[in-house]
Amino acid sequence: MTVRELLSKVPQVTIAFWIVKIFATTLGETGGDALSMQLNLGYAVSSLIFLAFFAVTLAAQLKSKQYHPVFYWAVVVATTTVGTTTSDYIDRTLGLGYVVSSILMFSLVLIILAVWRYSTGKIQVDHVVDRKNEFFYWITILVSNTLGTALGDFTATSIGIGFEGGALVFAGLLAVVAILHFTTQVPKSVLFWAAYVLSRPLGATLGDVLTKPTAVGGLDLSRIASSLVITAVMVVLVTVTHRMKRDPLSA
Repeated sequence: MTVRELLSKVPQVTIAFWIVKIFATTLGETGGDALSMQLNLGYAVSSLIFLAFFAVTLAAQLKSKQYHPVFYWAVVVATTTVGTTTSDYIDRTLGLGYVVSSILMFSLVLIILAVWRYSTGKIQVDHVVDRKNEFFYWITILVSNTLGTALGDFTATSIGIGFEGGALVFAGLLAVVAILHFTTQVPKSVLFWAAYVLSRPLGATLGDVLTKPTAVGGLDLSRIASSLVITAVMVVLVTVTHRMKRDPLSA
């Protein structure tokens, strides 16, 4: 592990990073729906619970002096669960709908990134060491995950291509971003946030494939059981990749 990596509070952006991120976004969908739907707590109460979880995990992340995989990925999961229930509250309870909420969230992401760029001079994605950049990093993730939930629901239900179709669409768009990364000079920060936004609706549609009733194209699996299994897989992936990073000879 290099000195640069040791100083940074966020992980290096690798294939493993994106694999874990997709699992985290899928967990956000199944976990958010588990509280709001399976346990019937509703979108507002579930959002408050997940906001509290977000506050606790973010406090631990901010207090840490370097990248800590447990703290980091706990905050990511917290933002995906908050994004799921908050988006559902805006779309369904407030009645704004997927299109309006997607436009609002997308505009907010662009505003945050513009302010970040203006106030710090550079949008950091894989080397965050100071409090200001870390604040912008996490607020952008929180809003982008809320945006991603609305985009996933819009694609699957409003357009009518279903959850599997939506997953294929966003997987294809992520592939396009990957191709642009390797074949063009598009700024890394632009591609990173494009992929971050797109990976959220991919996880959302995959989560819906697992848990929605078979009548609407899902597998009708338990949201709680699915969340526990995804959490276990995430723990294994994060543990293995972190140990390999610390000890390259073991790879």
